[in-house]
Amino acid sequence: MLTRKEYEAAQKRAAVMIRDANIVVTAEEAGRVEVADFGLSRLDREGAQILTLVATDRIAAKIIVLFEGQTLPEHWHPRVGDDPGKEETIRVVRGTLRCYVPGPDTLREGFVPQGQQDAYTVRQELLLGPGGQTTLRPGTKHWFQAGAGGVVMYSFSTVARDILDQFTDPNVQRTTRIID
Repeated sequence: MLTRKEYEAAQKRAAVMIRDANIVVTAEEAGRVEVADFGLSRLDREGAQILTLVATDRIAAKIIVLFEGQTLPEHWHPRVGDDPGKEETIRVVRGTLRCYVPGPDTLREGFVPQGQQDAYTVRQELLLGPGGQTTLRPGTKHWFQAGAGGVVMYSFSTVARDILDQFTDPNVQRTTRIID
């Protein structure tokens, strides 16, 4: 849960970071940045700022902003009917992204948010700087964390059904509640 003031401040901060990454964003788009606290009410530690550029029933393109040290919780894109689930390519524009996927535990640069050891189970660390990218197959558990100064990245994917994403942390709620 976020206050309207917290939500709007995060929107503005994300828009500045997007523009500082030399991506043109209109005032209307800046006002559409989704601030996701994942129902955890600790946006500075676990959350994300997401600007959807396009979302059709076949493709999606987004800009994701993570503030310094902010972690987008571990999740995966599940099968939906005959569809195997969202396939997603992440491409970094500015900053350093710590991306965690299944494999050997190589977590060195990043950290698991305090008290959340059970909610972050994949620990193979991929460090991606500007121009770095990775593709996540449907159903692959993953989580992201920003390095120093935060990160701005693109997400290109097949159809996005974010509300159906599955999270390791049972306390995560995909919809942010705003209080006035």
